[in-house]
Amino acid sequence: MPFKAKGKLGDHEVRCVNRKLLLQALANELPSGTIRFSSKVVSIEESGFYKLVHLADGTIIKTKALIGCDGVNSMVAKWLGFKASAFTGRAAIRGWINFKSNHGFEPKISQFMGIGFRSGFLPNDDTGVYWFLTSHEEKEIEDDPAKMKQFVLSKLANTPDEIKTIVENTELDYIMLSPLRYRHPWDLIWGNISKGNVCVLGDAFHPMTPDIAQGACSALEDGIVLARCLGRALLTKEQSGESKEKVDSESEQYMKIEMGLKNYAKERRWRSIVLITTAYLVGFFQQGDGKLTTFLRDKLLAAFLSKLLLKRADFDCGKLSIS
Repeated sequence: MPFKAKGKLGDHEVRCVNRKLLLQALANELPSGTIRFSSKVVSIEESGFYKLVHLADGTIIKTKALIGCDGVNSMVAKWLGFKASAFTGRAAIRGWINFKSNHGFEPKISQFMGIGFRSGFLPNDDTGVYWFLTSHEEKEIEDDPAKMKQFVLSKLANTPDEIKTIVENTELDYIMLSPLRYRHPWDLIWGNISKGNVCVLGDAFHPMTPDIAQGACSALEDGIVLARCLGRALLTKEQSGESKEKVDSESEQYMKIEMGLKNYAKERRWRSIVLITTAYLVGFFQQGDGKLTTFLRDKLLAAFLSKLLLKRADFDCGKLSIS
């Protein structure tokens, strides 16, 4: 599958981005000291219009708005009433290799499907290649990088030698195992994405399987929509043709924040439900190990399922501007 495609919103392309570089780029846009690292949240307490966030090191943070971006095992999501994310019965082995020089691979995604597993390979720049393998045999996969590498190679016996070489040459420090979890779509239909001055974003909001590669992408969408909704809610309007500063009371600020978070939840709810559902169904059929699912995938659905990745990515969440 080529990276570039024609979409309903114009030309667009798939990009494989090194997450460390993405996080560094985002962090560099913030004032020094904004981010507090190694700060595990252990509990959340209400204090009037504020929330008190208790950290594992004993620190207590007092906040007017609490936005939970704390991952698939989110403490904030639990506070909002969400159940723990569900295990799919599948696991993913992921790897990355730096060839030190130009690897010569085209900017394309290569996918290989077998009975009960699916694997993919795609370059993220001229020297790096990312690869993955998802499998139903999660109980047989040991959390040992050397054994994970051999497990992957055993599944790729019928793939081109250049593909097997990528896995063979991947350093063990760059191979990891992850159980695949997701939130049931109906939990988002009935659940509280926001409550008062608290909401969730990213994996804390909509953990999904990686089958359409929209997990981190949808978190970025969340961030834009959330900032826009909060900005609109907090924006001080001009009165009587003159620009005047207005200092809101605590209750007024709380109500504005609550309205902004409600609008965010309303805007992101159905987009998230569609992504979770699509990712699960694509993974279910592409990684099928039954005769019926394998037949449907190989004979009828292969091209359709592959195109869903680009179709779901072909989405415009609007501009950040609140004007």
